Amino acid sequence: MNQAPITGESMPVMKTVGGKVFACTINETGSFDDRVTAVQTESTLARIIRAVEEAQGSRVPTQRFVDGFAKVYTPVVFLLALGLPWMDWIYKALVLLVIACPCALVVSTLVTVVSGLAAAARLGILIKGGVYLKEGRKLRSIALDKTGTITLGKPAVTDLVPLEGQSTDNLALAAALAARSDHPVSTAINAHWKAMPQPASLATVDAFEAVTGRGVKGHIGGQLFYLANHRLIEELGICDGALEASLATLEAAGKTAVVLCSESALLLIIAVADTIRETSRQAIAELHQLGIRTLMLTGDNDLTAKAIAKSVGIDDARGDMLPEHKLAAINEEISRYTTVGMVGDGINDAPALAKASIGFAMGAAGTDTAIETADVALMDDDLRKLPQFIRLSRKTGRILKQNIGIALGIKAVFLVLAFMGTATLWMAVFADMGASLIVVFNGLRLLRTSGPKNGVAPTVLSQPAN
Repeated sequence: MNQAPITGESMPVMKTVGGKVFACTINETGSFDDRVTAVQTESTLARIIRAVEEAQGSRVPTQRFVDGFAKVYTPVVFLLALGLPWMDWIYKALVLLVIACPCALVVSTLVTVVSGLAAAARLGILIKGGVYLKEGRKLRSIALDKTGTITLGKPAVTDLVPLEGQSTDNLALAAALAARSDHPVSTAINAHWKAMPQPASLATVDAFEAVTGRGVKGHIGGQLFYLANHRLIEELGICDGALEASLATLEAAGKTAVVLCSESALLLIIAVADTIRETSRQAIAELHQLGIRTLMLTGDNDLTAKAIAKSVGIDDARGDMLPEHKLAAINEEISRYTTVGMVGDGINDAPALAKASIGFAMGAAGTDTAIETADVALMDDDLRKLPQFIRLSRKTGRILKQNIGIALGIKAVFLVLAFMGTATLWMAVFADMGASLIVVFNGLRLLRTSGPKNGVAPTVLSQPAN
């Protein structure tokens, strides 16, 4: 069982009969029966959700600074006021107290952060707390998953290549295996089979098992068959020169290829191609304009990864990535760039999303695990919301600094006037309420943030074969 979405463990753990299974963990291989022992509100996942809700109410570093500053600032000013001569100076003491009221300082952070979160929500960016809005301006590198993130995650079969004198009739065996899997490639094969004129009934698959990051296997008619990627074919020791050449040609065209085989014979290559999201290229270009490095991490083969990355304009691409490899890649990026984002949609992205400085989930197509693990959800699965989030974060940071500077600056001026004896009560009111109103209106400017513009044509890597 892969417990990474809950515990963060990078490696699966063994479970035996009677073992405890967390909600939201992933069954790596085979199948099992389970019994519910806790109601939904008492599950581990529910506790994580409550922790997320509590985190949403946590205060950003700037607000914590302001609160700490006010704890010292207010008593000191109050003591200074008491130290002034009573009677004749009571008026000036009251003026000093009104001027020194820290309301504008406290409001400056609160209103700005709330306005930023509201503006993000209006743009379809759901942020799980002001701290992530504040930290977004520090992002220097963003890693992205491919399937379902850069692409739509709905590949279609484009090529059927028989091997070693075999025929395309073996597609029935591949479809039988694919019907037991929910991987996008398996879904494409299953859909292709169903779309064929009068498809025959699929054979029964016994002892079906998913081979993590490599494919699936199962017994059909008493014989073991694999629907495998390049890595598994090499591990089985049946890869040859002809297969290598065929795979290289398909992968260089940006297609994902899987092979149907037995333990000793190669039967059929099935190639599928995915459609790049219409917003991907524009989003990557805007990230580059903001000075953000982009990296694509995918379980697909390396040639396909590089072909898609080149088409979209991504700086670097790494293929054949298992969940633990994505996690290691994020750790490497953090060591180089300190603040790193990760964008994903699947359960296999959860460990990397959790490790990244800020995790972004595709809000519509993303799995529940990815959305719960991430810190930010991009609704409508529009990648252009990434640069929009970063621009909003940078604008929020600028306004926070402006508000704190305005509040402290106004108070400093009128405090000097108070000590000089020239400040009046109406000046004190302006220093307090006037400064508060200025920072409130300045913070509300974030609500005027506009969203990304439309008008990007879709890009298709390959058209499905007729």
